[in-house]
Amino acid sequence: MDLATEWTLRAGLDEAGSAQIDFPGFVATRSAALFRGALVLTGNREAAEDLVQETLERACRKWRTIAAKDAPDAYVRRIMVNLANDRWRRFRRMVPHQDSGGGERAAPGDEYGRIDSRDQLVRALQRLPMRMRTVVVLRYFHDLSDAEIAADLRISPSTVRSQLARGMEKLRSQFPALSGPSPRQPTEGTR
Repeated sequence: MDLATEWTLRAGLDEAGSAQIDFPGFVATRSAALFRGALVLTGNREAAEDLVQETLERACRKWRTIAAKDAPDAYVRRIMVNLANDRWRRFRRMVPHQDSGGGERAAPGDEYGRIDSRDQLVRALQRLPMRMRTVVVLRYFHDLSDAEIAADLRISPSTVRSQLARGMEKLRSQFPALSGPSPRQPTEGTR
């Protein structure tokens, strides 16, 4: 069953006849994607779990308003990004800077090497300024277009493109062995 069908099945009608998505259904269908995004934003499994929990807690309190919106997923994602930004600002001086130590590619079949590579990528993402990191995460982990990212972050699509280009350049500079062409060249307005 595709996501659109599942959303349709979970949608009910309120007294006015407009579609209302139930909160448990939203959590069931979107919590895994929210967790993946939170993990990349925070770089830590426990912090990601806390971020998703706090995001869903806030969303639950305002669910009637959120469900009435055209894009409840974007609204909840925006809550998560705002909370991540707040946490980052609060704790950035408390966490010591750790050097990840290189950009070696893991050998095929080397599960520990793949985990180490993922850890290095998350650490490299943590070194990006928050807006750059957010744009990179929304593009490559949530597969959003420039226009969708711009709407979520309330910035222009050209700012999205420049932040994405600068962020990817910074990431490539930290992984010189992996600095080939991007696996997915972003195009405006496409997913």
